[in-house]
Amino acid sequence: MRLSDHGLGVLLVTGSAVAWSTAGLFTRLLAMDAPTMLVWRGVFGAAGLLVVLLLRDGAAGLAGFRQLGRAGWLYALVSAAGMLCFITGLTLTSVAHVAVIYAVAPFLAAGLGWALLGEAPGRDGLIAAALALAGAAVMVGLSADGGLLGDLLALGMTLAMALMMVIARARPGIPTLPAASLSALLSSLAVLPFASHSLPVAADMIVLAGFGLVNSALGLALFLAGSARLPPVQTALIGALDAPLAPLWVWIVFSEAAGPATLVGGAVVMAAVIWHILATARPAEA
Repeated sequence: MRLSDHGLGVLLVTGSAVAWSTAGLFTRLLAMDAPTMLVWRGVFGAAGLLVVLLLRDGAAGLAGFRQLGRAGWLYALVSAAGMLCFITGLTLTSVAHVAVIYAVAPFLAAGLGWALLGEAPGRDGLIAAALALAGAAVMVGLSADGGLLGDLLALGMTLAMALMMVIARARPGIPTLPAASLSALLSSLAVLPFASHSLPVAADMIVLAGFGLVNSALGLALFLAGSARLPPVQTALIGALDAPLAPLWVWIVFSEAAGPATLVGGAVVMAAVIWHILATARPAEA
């Protein structure tokens, strides 16, 4: 049984959420500064995507870089900026904080989709947005297990992700793999002057390769391919799976437990996401 275009989009974005939820785990596994981590993550991510492109399309696939256009370059730039905020934020605040702040993405995407694409979120979407923002405020304002600068960077990453969803929806013809590869490379080049020029030890290099191939290459490719098939709000709602998964991996490996305020705020955000999904599903079942 063949998946519909919509069903394929749901599957691809779900896969991207799982891949991206590993960022906190990889970050905790590496005892190095954020710029060095970003350089190697970007190198391995770009290389992995380029290899997939060549295996799929051969040398002809390189023509996709010439077909990116303004939308493709904008997507790559916004994605690179978002990843810089994301990884740096993970080194300055808790994984739980980053994950829960990212759960606000559905409602930022709703606002951008309304403003730029004319897709109104509706009353339920606005109510859910208010609840999610209240939960994020509780988490950031009352919790002691995060850092303000890291939280702000996580918010910047969330805004970038919402904008990426809108760009992919508005311009579904963007060459997927070239755009994702360019994004990974740009994030690496942006921090190269601040990174260590020493070669990481073998154990760290293996972790960095996994970071780039799984979290960057796989996550970016699945996200760009899937988000072009779904409305921004739905893309972001599925992406909110990152919120419960990211701290779960870190808790399993490192026993890094979230504080009470983070748990309460996270519960409010996730309740808003689930309520919005159920509210928007009701008309379709009627």
